Amino acid sequence: MTKGKINILVTGCGGDIGQSVGKILNTCNLVNKLYGCDISENNAAKFIYSNFFIGLPCKDQNYISSLEEIVKEKNIEFIIPVSEHELRLFTNKNISKIGKSKLILASLHAREIGFDKLLTAEFLKSNNLPFPITFEINDFNGAIKFPVILKSRTGSGSSNINIVRDNESLDFIKKRNPGFIIQEYLDDNNGEYTCGLFRGKNGDIKTIIIRRELMGSQTGYGEIIYSAEIDSLLHEIAKKLNLNGSINVQLRITTKGPKVFEINPRFSSTVLFRHLLGFKDLEWSIKDELNLPINNYINNSIGKKIYKGFSEYIN
Repeated sequence: MTKGKINILVTGCGGDIGQSVGKILNTCNLVNKLYGCDISENNAAKFIYSNFFIGLPCKDQNYISSLEEIVKEKNIEFIIPVSEHELRLFTNKNISKIGKSKLILASLHAREIGFDKLLTAEFLKSNNLPFPITFEINDFNGAIKFPVILKSRTGSGSSNINIVRDNESLDFIKKRNPGFIIQEYLDDNNGEYTCGLFRGKNGDIKTIIIRRELMGSQTGYGEIIYSAEIDSLLHEIAKKLNLNGSINVQLRITTKGPKVFEINPRFSSTVLFRHLLGFKDLEWSIKDELNLPINNYINNSIGKKIYKGFSEYIN
């Protein structure tokens, strides 16, 4: 290791978030050697990570021991897991280190709440924060008017989200998905927002609010805005979670104000956009673990617009 610099491994680096993380770390002066691994090489990560290799899937019984060997061989100081399957594994087993290497993660309580959509709604309700009415699907008593949202309690992305408008459709999905939850539908007439939320060990909270339009399940277009009401809500969430690290909060504006419908306890698909705009939550998370000072964040990007593009690689 070069003096003052660290070796970092990003696991599950082949996806959109992993590639964005690699692009950030390639320009980070804290990094000595950057390694990236994925369960497949059929992605563009191998063009971003100069030290790319194939790793085991996290369901493999040798997954942890293989990481321990890599940490020892490559002298890895920090691991940044990006795959949600890995993040859930580390959360369920309360793993914070692999060998001598620390994992860069949001704090455990934030992950336990965020990875369970029913617990997310219950957390918001119990802390008097705005929430969508939510039931386990088998406990639903007709208390929410159609349309309603049916979605996986623990799944991610938009593939398992259904807008249901009548009892016939509700019964059809219910029979096939007994583990789903049913949730109040929040219309997007006033926009959907994805919000970066970082809280350091010293309790300092930083936020960025993006009014977005989706392209598939990810942000395709967005505009940086400021809302005192949303900012105050984000601060309350960070405090009530006793957050340490970076998470992503998704909400919509209703007639009763902002309502949070999801807390994603990980780096967001907008992590690179945010970094370029000065909201450097990935870099801050590493500095926080190293007990290095984090620069003050002044949001000078209000009104700026972001557009999701593509890059082509030929080998």
